[in-house]
Amino acid sequence: MIEVVWEFVVMEEAQGQFELAYGPGGAWSKMFARCPGFRGTTLLRDTKNPRRYLTIDLWESEAQREQTLVERKAEYSDLEVAFGEWTVSKIEVGIFSVLAEATVRPRGRTRRSKAGEADRRSRRTTR
Repeated sequence: MIEVVWEFVVMEEAQGQFELAYGPGGAWSKMFARCPGFRGTTLLRDTKNPRRYLTIDLWESEAQREQTLVERKAEYSDLEVAFGEWTVSKIEVGIFSVLAEATVRPRGRTRRSKAGEADRRSRRTTR
C-alpha cells in the first residue's frame, strides 16, 4: 500500500472549485474510481493557511499507479491543465509506504474498573 502526497497552494478565488474537484465525487476521484489498485483520495486543508492543501492518494501498489497514469495519460493531463489554473504552486511531497495504521478509541466516557469505582466512592464519603 502506498500513499502519494501532494501539496497545493490555491488561489483564493479558486478554493471552492479546488475542493469540489478533489473532494468526494469530484473529477479527480472519478477519473481513478474504476482503476485497479486505487483506494481513494484524502483532501486536507491547512488550519493556519486556508489556501494550502494536501492531497493523499491511496494505492495498492506503485506499479498499479504507474500503469494507470500511462493508460489515462490524456485524461490526467487534461485535469492537470484545468487544475493548474487554480494553483499558485504544486509540489509532490513524496510517495510513502504504509507501515502501520493506528486505532483510535471513540470519544466519550471510558469504562472504569469496579475496583477503581469503589475506590472513588470511598474517597468521596471520607471527605
